[in-house]
Amino acid sequence: MRSPLLNTPGAVPALAPDDSVAAHYGDPYAEQRALLQGTALVDRSNRDVLRVSGVDRLSWLNDLSSQKVDTLAPGTDTQTLILDPQGRVEHHLTLVDDGDATWIHVEPGTGTELATYLEKMRFMLRVEITDLTAEYAVVSTAPTAAPSAASAAGPSKGSAAGPSAGLAAVPSAEPTAGSSAGTNAASDASPGVVALRALAERTPGAVVIGTDLLVPRPALATVITRPAGLWAYDALRIEAHRPRLGFDTDHKTIPHEVGWIDSAVHLTKGCYRGQETVARVHNLGHPPRRLVFLHLDGSVDTLPPHGTPVTLGVSTPAEGDPTASIEGATEGTATPGQIGFIGSSARHHELGPIALAVVKRTVPVDIPLLAGNVAATQEVIVPPDAGRNVTIDPALRRRLR
Repeated sequence: MRSPLLNTPGAVPALAPDDSVAAHYGDPYAEQRALLQGTALVDRSNRDVLRVSGVDRLSWLNDLSSQKVDTLAPGTDTQTLILDPQGRVEHHLTLVDDGDATWIHVEPGTGTELATYLEKMRFMLRVEITDLTAEYAVVSTAPTAAPSAASAAGPSKGSAAGPSAGLAAVPSAEPTAGSSAGTNAASDASPGVVALRALAERTPGAVVIGTDLLVPRPALATVITRPAGLWAYDALRIEAHRPRLGFDTDHKTIPHEVGWIDSAVHLTKGCYRGQETVARVHNLGHPPRRLVFLHLDGSVDTLPPHGTPVTLGVSTPAEGDPTASIEGATEGTATPGQIGFIGSSARHHELGPIALAVVKRTVPVDIPLLAGNVAATQEVIVPPDAGRNVTIDPALRRRLR
């Protein structure tokens, strides 16, 4: 569904699957700064929106997904995953419950598949799934730091600023009735979220989900008075170490590999599909790959696109078998010597060219890399020693054998 904001002067469409919204409106760097200041919003109306109602909805979703949502308080946003039986990620859900229904948004084009799966799992429970993609649109402010990275990265630049002159001020950053309290303290402090809540108060039918706002589609063009494009949003998302399903993941991604174990998985809740893999890696093993943040060589004019092979940098020792290869983002493809692939890349207004990549766990954290032909240095998101939180006494291990 083509966004009306593509009619804005200067709007340039993004690439698929985001081609129905704008990549930018003429000045991506200014758009990034406006997002951080809380004076702009991003049109993400290509995302799919579902609503789940019925008295059994939260306990039912709790049984099907990785997060503990059966006791989710109204207005509290969270993330959860639908995994396959082998623990690989199929869907990443951002959601909130308003006391009457649970509102969910997911990646473009995946809502029908998710709704079909949920319908199959209804059985005799009192739940109803409605696809509201045609009725509701997602708009967003600047994303906040992922939980695993928040302590190391500190507050986002501009997060201490007050409400901006371009949007109506509210008395404080405290949650308003019916809005999301948020799961990240940084969300509550950011000027974008303060402005988002104020906007929700004066937009009938709007639903706040953390740094996102669901609005009736007829109101989309009037809600966003200063638009920012996906290029600006992605630059801040990458800086915040937030992976995106289908971009920073592939067909065999498990939650530990991209840090979703910290934000979308509850480790002590009841059983759900794929839990065995999550528990095994968390307690006894390590994920085979890990998400990294890359600082890219700024002297190269082009950004490495999604799926670009990541290899060891020039003059670095071979990591394992130098002729070995791993699958990249496209199923069945590989490059000799490949140790990972580029997920998302962007140009940041302060950091320059940056990217998220998935690499083999055993790649040393201080070794230089190549993203295609672009030199890159790593910043750890998921540490190589992630997992294996249970120690078995060696003597007991021998007896068990």
